[in-house]
Amino acid sequence: MTGSESIYAVILAGGTGSRFWPLSTPTRPKQVLPLAGARSCAEEAMLRLDGLVPPERVLLVTNAALAAPLQRALGLPDANVLIEPRAASTAPALVWATMEAFRRDAQACVLSMHADWHVPDAAAFRATAATALHAAATHDLLCTVGMAPSRPETGFGYIVPGAVIGDGVTAVSRFVEKPDAEAATRLIAQGALWNSGLFAWTAARLAAEVRTHTPEIAPALAALERQDVHAFFAEVGAVSIDVGLLERSSRVGVVHGGFAWDDVGTWASLARVRAADVDGNIVVGPASLYNCTDCIVWATDAPVVVSDMRDSVIVQANGRTLVCHKSRAPELKVLLDQLSADVRTLA
Repeated sequence: MTGSESIYAVILAGGTGSRFWPLSTPTRPKQVLPLAGARSCAEEAMLRLDGLVPPERVLLVTNAALAAPLQRALGLPDANVLIEPRAASTAPALVWATMEAFRRDAQACVLSMHADWHVPDAAAFRATAATALHAAATHDLLCTVGMAPSRPETGFGYIVPGAVIGDGVTAVSRFVEKPDAEAATRLIAQGALWNSGLFAWTAARLAAEVRTHTPEIAPALAALERQDVHAFFAEVGAVSIDVGLLERSSRVGVVHGGFAWDDVGTWASLARVRAADVDGNIVVGPASLYNCTDCIVWATDAPVVVSDMRDSVIVQANGRTLVCHKSRAPELKVLLDQLSADVRTLA
């Protein structure tokens, strides 16, 4: 493995956080909100790296609207905040950040993670991350971390492991993106893992694989070599790292995640990451519930009284109130698109 002084971490923290409307706003986005606990997921992500990657080698990729609040929350130097000129999915973001690490250290080995995860055991996370980094460097692979599924989740991608490579890493037989419930159940029975989005690779290997397999990005690498980030984003096609590279490359391995993990992506996910009362309710803020079960209630501006509700999300924040069934929480973006701008837009 490359020396520990050559390990970099990339935290992806783009997006508008619209699935946490009306609590998430442009000036206080979901990435800095204490959704899963006392600290924000972004702050927890930074703390999780303590002892593995120092702050001076942590790169944050975000957009212009989120850069300032995230930089304050994470305490990163200006040079480590990479502001995307435009949103182009995860592949361009990760290629840019990886090439920036390579510019600073030709031996760079990169760990990539998202800012909206819930990982209660930081030590176990670091142990798995170290295994993935070691496998990436030792076997010259792009490594992903697969999590043992706890349910037939239809919102996640799945990894079907193949032959054992060694050092805790297995070849990837195939990826399956967001299957329906029946297909997810079959995949789990076959030993498939959730694709966590935690990746490790050397900067040199990623660049080589992108040049070979990712025509949406490869021609634009010259712009990064001359440090012209705006030209790079102007030239690249929007594509995810999974579709644009991992599903195309033959040099991909998977390491089994030895820690609890969840994606804090919608209001409904709080039921999995926060402690509930005896009736299964998650309650944050001045709310009073009567004869309610399995509800998520978040109140910030004024007391909320909820009676005789089941499996519902009730959020009162920033002068707006949201009430929906928990099963519809992942579709909140679609609902917001149907609202008038004066109702939807928050300061």
